[in-house]
Amino acid sequence: MFARNVFRPANTLGQHVRRYASEAPKSGGSNTILYTGVGAAALTGGYFFMRGGNSAQPSEAQKAPAKKAFLGGEQGFIPLLLDKSEAINHNTKKLTFKLPEEDMESGLPVPSAVVTMFKTPDMEQPVIRPYTPVSDPETRGILEFIIKKYPNGPMSSHMNDMKPGERLAIKGPIPKFPWVPNKHEHVVMISGGTGITPMWQVANAIFKNPEDKTKVTLIYGNVSEEDILLKDEWARLENTYPQRFKALYLLDKPPAKWTGGTGFVTKELLKTVLPEPKEGEKIKVFVCGPPPMYKAISGPKKGPMDQGELGGYLQELGYSKDQVYKF
Repeated sequence: MFARNVFRPANTLGQHVRRYASEAPKSGGSNTILYTGVGAAALTGGYFFMRGGNSAQPSEAQKAPAKKAFLGGEQGFIPLLLDKSEAINHNTKKLTFKLPEEDMESGLPVPSAVVTMFKTPDMEQPVIRPYTPVSDPETRGILEFIIKKYPNGPMSSHMNDMKPGERLAIKGPIPKFPWVPNKHEHVVMISGGTGITPMWQVANAIFKNPEDKTKVTLIYGNVSEEDILLKDEWARLENTYPQRFKALYLLDKPPAKWTGGTGFVTKELLKTVLPEPKEGEKIKVFVCGPPPMYKAISGPKKGPMDQGELGGYLQELGYSKDQVYKF
């Protein structure tokens, strides 16, 4: 039987869960665009706080509609200036880029990605890769990413090694699943490694909107505890909305006093934490992670615009293709 209450302590699930280690995709040529949604996420810090409360009234400038930096269509790449580069852990950095104007918003729909590009004089072809920023689309003047450096990742290495004052060519947006508040009663996010990016975009949009009452369950796997991205932000959500948000963290190499999960993500675990598949549109399951995770959980995508057939544990548990979206 599927659990009626998924908002339960994570430490009761430890024996069932294993995280699939994420790897950078093998390059198919330096100019290949990979629309997998497993690009690096952006740590957002203070912007996360919800609207309302005792916050100061916005100034006249803040009330005015902001110009959008990324317009899509025929708009070309924009060379954004790197303002800050901050170490998160041994292989991950938070990068803050300045938008062309201080009062600009990114203009990115939720969820969506952007395309990054660089080319050195000795390169025949530019390197082009998509990444999903997680700075709030309404935050003015900046665009933030978290970039995990992979040994075989030319763009992740380039971005990780960038110094403040250097520029990176960026264009967008690449729209993903069109989020509509309250369309689904419950959203489940199954994520591995840097696949947390679009999950954060959607969760942030849900919980900053006082009219959106969607419940969210996050199942998030990593190698070690320091690899958990946006952990403070997820914890704040869980503390603020304990009846609507629950996070289950899974580690390959847990510390000695770890109370979360370890082991493989099994069909039995998903059956325990997921809502009943018969609920139709009331439930939506998002999946984003490395290829082994897609294969086991949902079956792989066929291409950037082709979700492919539903497979894996979700298909075995009775979910339909329409109930699952693969980033």
